[in-house]
Amino acid sequence: MADQSSPTLQPAMIGIGEYRVGSFPIMTIGLGSCIGLTLYDSQKKTGAMVHIMLPDSGGRTDRSGKYADTAIPLILSELEKLGSGKCSLIAKMAGGACMFEYFGTNLNIGERNTEKVRAILKEQGIKLSAEDVGGKVGRTVTFLPANGGKISIRRADGVTSEL
Repeated sequence: MADQSSPTLQPAMIGIGEYRVGSFPIMTIGLGSCIGLTLYDSQKKTGAMVHIMLPDSGGRTDRSGKYADTAIPLILSELEKLGSGKCSLIAKMAGGACMFEYFGTNLNIGERNTEKVRAILKEQGIKLSAEDVGGKVGRTVTFLPANGGKISIRRADGVTSEL
């Protein structure tokens, strides 16, 4: 029988607007227009993942992880508590698909999410080292901070990749 206590067996699952910080595996499923953003500290072998749904909070204070403009400062703060500095963090993101193309580009939330995350990372001085964004299919993302910050992506069309 497998050792059920091993943290490598079952990743911590996060849903929309949720985040986790640590060195254990973290997973999010159902990224359509949402962004799965990871920040990784290679020196500490720790990181954070957040499932961002919308680009701007518009002043809302519910679930800070739900909006790019509040989620990124939130996970930065959590990583700083663990001793990580912005200069040692590497960002990767996945998602941002155009799930509702028939509504026109005005409602392309995936693209708006992607652009907002890029802008905030640049503003914060954090390098975006890799991304798997856009397209028309959803993604499941697994983040492995203890394994070099590796990210595995499984797309709804069956394609798998790593960042």
